[in-house]
Amino acid sequence: MSLFITSLNSGSNGNCYYIGNESEAILIDAGITCREIEKRMKRLSLSIRKIKAVFVSHEHSDHIKGIEVLSKKYQFPVYITATTLLNSSLRIENHLVTSFKAYQSIKIGSLTILPFPKFHDACDPNSFIVDCNKIKVGIFTDIGLPCEHVTKHFQQCHAAFLEANYDEKMLSESNYPYHLKKRISGGQGHLSNTQALALFKKYRPSFMSHLFLSHLSKNNNSPQLVKDLFDAHAEGVEIIIASRYEETGLYHIQNSGSVYRNVKTVNEASKQLAFSFA
Repeated sequence: MSLFITSLNSGSNGNCYYIGNESEAILIDAGITCREIEKRMKRLSLSIRKIKAVFVSHEHSDHIKGIEVLSKKYQFPVYITATTLLNSSLRIENHLVTSFKAYQSIKIGSLTILPFPKFHDACDPNSFIVDCNKIKVGIFTDIGLPCEHVTKHFQQCHAAFLEANYDEKMLSESNYPYHLKKRISGGQGHLSNTQALALFKKYRPSFMSHLFLSHLSKNNNSPQLVKDLFDAHAEGVEIIIASRYEETGLYHIQNSGSVYRNVKTVNEASKQLAFSFA
């Protein structure tokens, strides 16, 4: 059994990542509206009925904006730490809330989700590894530092969503106030292109096939700049920019390494899956 993954949106205007197999799927965060999630999944020929749960990484609005409407409309369980829920503005029906703790695995059908802590200026932030039949996808965004939790799990991933938030020179020369520059780069904010590349070069496993560069700053980064930077060191890994404006293609991740299929081909395959499991 393999995994299908896509970024539905990635950036300070909203984050939402889809990971699923032939029969079930989850969302990591839902920081765009329910309507946008529906539209983007439809364009990828993905059935929203395959989603079995939404996992919340932390309480910032760009990660939770769509959760209330989405969970109420489709009765999706929302997995969120008790501290994150307490510090958020979310109002979720009690029977849909399930608390989790770092390093306690959660089973959703044949998917296993492992949360683990990260450095970020939120009350109880977590990253995630999603495992299906020993195929692992990591979600590593909103990270101030590439700590040992991140490096340990990055080495296990066949594919990963990795933050490359800002170019250090662009941030330094920007008109952002000093306190905001410090917040972004001060160890509890976001990873720079340089930090993300160093992590990728040192800790990527030989079997990694896809890397989604995620949560790019609108003002302090350039998609082409970071794509060129990583392509120069990719060594066979497919580098994808996760857009802040639209969904990426749907990518098929397999244990033996996977080949990217163009969007038309992938959409045809996912359409068949949607019909089968709608």
